[in-house]
Amino acid sequence: MKIATWNVNSIRARVDRVLAVLERHDLDVLAIQELKCKSEQFPVVPFAQAGYEVAVHGLNQWNGVAIISRVGLADVRRSFPGQPGFSKDPQEADPPVEARALGASVGGMELWSVYVPNGRGVNDPHYRYKLDFLARLREYAAGVTREQSDAQVAIMGDWNVIPTDTDVWDPEAIPDHLYMTPLEREAFFAFEADGFAEVTRAHATNYTFWDYQQLHFPRNEGMRIDYVYASPALAQRVLTAQIDRDERKGKGASDHVPVIVEIA
Repeated sequence: MKIATWNVNSIRARVDRVLAVLERHDLDVLAIQELKCKSEQFPVVPFAQAGYEVAVHGLNQWNGVAIISRVGLADVRRSFPGQPGFSKDPQEADPPVEARALGASVGGMELWSVYVPNGRGVNDPHYRYKLDFLARLREYAAGVTREQSDAQVAIMGDWNVIPTDTDVWDPEAIPDHLYMTPLEREAFFAFEADGFAEVTRAHATNYTFWDYQQLHFPRNEGMRIDYVYASPALAQRVLTAQIDRDERKGKGASDHVPVIVEIA
């Protein structure tokens, strides 16, 4: 089985590219992020014609997550328990939960497509929101494996975290060291303390994101922020992983590329 994650940076602008990636890599499941559309605006028909079911969670022109599967799609959840909300008004008692997480049962797994908040800046309220999001996601994932040690769980998506200095072309080029502050890295690696394993690093070393500006891609000035965390039982089944760097080439490319994992 092949599963993948990809921040497509607007599904309606890149539906043909997504269909091509599904075919080129013979994917069974694709988790996508940053749809930039409401659920009812998602172009479901082309995927149905290609033999895939689609679960979508999009609320507006921002954020948005989806799961595309040809190996079943059930028990769809549009947030994880405890998922925090965010509002520009710090006094708002019950801030709205954004379209940043979508879970479903696919191919015998519990799979989550996640779009972790950017953080914006270390002094911005969005930074604390990001840390809270990661903490709550970890709590949920750890609870699942505590209750069922052989649970098959994959949490995949755009984590907006640079785990190590080798995951970015120049650590000093990032303002405020956002994405790589000690608290962000601690929140990312905390999943390992619960037995989860990031399963792509051992097989692939490329970056997964290159900004559109200043010739970053031709100069290979990128960063690695798209990852797949697997529960202990699922991690044992991982055969290999790859990053499709070539998908960043050509007209109309997303600024991210697909990250693909093959599972026994």
